[in-house]
Amino acid sequence: MKKILLSVMMAVMLLLCAGAANAGSDVEKKLKASFPDIAFDSVKESPIKGIYEVTEGRRIYYFAPKESIIIAGQMFDKTKKNLTAGRIEQISAKFDEKIALKAKDLNLDKAVKTGNGKHIVIEFTDPDCPFCRQASSYFESRTDVTKYTFFIPLPMHPDAPGKVRYILCQNDRAKALEEVMKGKIDGQKYETCKNTEVDELMNWHKSEGAKMNVSSTPFFIIDGKAVNGADIPKIEKILGGKIAEKK
Repeated sequence: MKKILLSVMMAVMLLLCAGAANAGSDVEKKLKASFPDIAFDSVKESPIKGIYEVTEGRRIYYFAPKESIIIAGQMFDKTKKNLTAGRIEQISAKFDEKIALKAKDLNLDKAVKTGNGKHIVIEFTDPDCPFCRQASSYFESRTDVTKYTFFIPLPMHPDAPGKVRYILCQNDRAKALEEVMKGKIDGQKYETCKNTEVDELMNWHKSEGAKMNVSSTPFFIIDGKAVNGADIPKIEKILGGKIAEKK
């Protein structure tokens, strides 16, 4: 009798799981049909019945399949806890871990190298991004870092591609990078070279950023650990200790 009951319970559980899987598949199909431009990573039930959580990179949307409506906003419980923020933190951590793993395949020879310290920092930056400049200033103050810089000029900074070209056209690219990040050529006319190799290198930097799924700057991989943004306390925690002042 016990064996029969156990078999019945297992069968019911399998049916429920299959039903849930089919429901999830149906929701994904509806989402694809209604919003084909959303390259979602996952779809799962939200705390509200009939509303589904949709993740796309570090972003979260909510989808009502019955009405075919996407909701872009935050969800709070009765204690005013931000449920959306908590989930974004979770998916961002996993997303960053995947990027950090991909970094092993990067060709660092094509990046701009600065420093000779024991800590390896891979940086994705935009020369006109204020947070990138803040981070650049921090790393410049350390003697224990070797930094490899890749450039991802963002659409919101129209002069950034020109500054990237300026850096890559110089014989001493590390010096030019420091010059640009300190704002020394801001608002000035500067000359750049017409070099197909520089064109190819700029495109290669962008493509490597796209392959790594880096869409915002600054982004760092420090000793194999990902840091999204100019989070100096987190960066310092990975590096260990406070700033090592240059002599």
